[in-house]
Amino acid sequence: MIKFHWPLLAALALLSGCINLAPEYQRPEAPVAEQWLPTTRVPSGDAAADIHWQQFFTDSRLARLQTLALTNNRDLRLASLNIEKAQAQYRIQRAAAFPTIDAGVSGTHSRTSSSGTASTSHEYSAQLGLSSYELDVFGRVQNLQDEALEDYLALTETRRSTQISLVAEVATAWLTLAADNERLQLAQETLRSQQATYELTQRSHALGGSSGLALAQAQTTVESARGDVAVYASQILQDRNALRLLVGSDVPDELLPGASLQSVALLVQVPDELPSSLLQRRPDVLAAEHTLKSANIDIGAARAAFFPSISLTANAGSASSALSGLFKSGSGAWTFAPSVSLPIFDAGSNRATLDAAKVEREIQVQTYQQTLQTAFKEVADALAVRSTLDQRLTAQQALTDASRKSFELADALYRGGSQSYLEALDAQRSLYSAQQDLITLRLAEQSNRVTLYKVMGGGWN
Repeated sequence: MIKFHWPLLAALALLSGCINLAPEYQRPEAPVAEQWLPTTRVPSGDAAADIHWQQFFTDSRLARLQTLALTNNRDLRLASLNIEKAQAQYRIQRAAAFPTIDAGVSGTHSRTSSSGTASTSHEYSAQLGLSSYELDVFGRVQNLQDEALEDYLALTETRRSTQISLVAEVATAWLTLAADNERLQLAQETLRSQQATYELTQRSHALGGSSGLALAQAQTTVESARGDVAVYASQILQDRNALRLLVGSDVPDELLPGASLQSVALLVQVPDELPSSLLQRRPDVLAAEHTLKSANIDIGAARAAFFPSISLTANAGSASSALSGLFKSGSGAWTFAPSVSLPIFDAGSNRATLDAAKVEREIQVQTYQQTLQTAFKEVADALAVRSTLDQRLTAQQALTDASRKSFELADALYRGGSQSYLEALDAQRSLYSAQQDLITLRLAEQSNRVTLYKVMGGGWN
């Protein structure tokens, strides 16, 4: 029986990975304040990170639409495919840490003749071979494996960030469509009202009760309202196109919002005194940190290039001139060929590679800190908007109510002949503007809830 030197190989393999030349990773200091100002004072509720987005967005139509988007959206599909590719690359790199063993059987037949005499020879062999296997004494292979893992984890966080953004974008587009539906309805109601006033003014003018100026002013309001109806009808079509792009397929009519924003309720409760350290849970921040870790590990692989590399090649098998004697005693053969490669002169290539790896790490440190600062600003801006939304909504609602009362009084005085049409027209324009601003502000309030959910990375627990 052939005895292969497996104990020797095992002893050498124990040396593999004994030294890791990568610098110890330390998370960079976060260049942001510890707290956002002003602090939003809202009673604490369930953290968004603890509930599924389908519970966060309570409207069943919107939830079904977001599910459709998560299935069909092309950006999310690309992010998922990139993850699968990175996972395969990690498995390839991980395989390098294990030896490759091949088995083969071959036969050679030849015929020669000399001085009229012919002879035939046969040679059969069976081998089990260990391909050139690098003993990872200085951790190069392990570092490359860890680097591939960090790249994979970074892409995983990128996909999660894409999913959160997609859910938020679908919600915002859906809310925008609801707001434009409400604006269109308001424009149509205003058009009907102005059309009725115009017809009344026409009859009054025909009887000599109204001037030509009043008739012309009434007509301008009708045409202005008709133009607004056309504008919002066009905008609604564009909103539906935007939704179709986000969802990645046609949007069923039953999943579209109604004609009012007031029926939509989003579950977001912002706790008091949110610490900025929560930003380190954002997917884009985590992705930047994984990329930084990958760059840090790459330094270890670059350092290992300065040290000797040890490779092993071995074969064990049997050879015989007859197939029947291939595995008989005495037919065994083996080879063992360790090799050591020591870099002596490379014209500075290894040094340049190490310098590039160190610079890349510093680049990723700056990128990580910049990502944190951007995330801090996004949350701070969203909280700043939220801090005054309640007051703005209350004030706008009061302004709308006062404008409606003013218009009703001015219109009554005009119809009673006690006031010119100009005062009624100004009051009507003020009411129409206040109603539009109220719709816009309601949309801003709902969109701000969605924005907070997004910029906090899906929650704040």
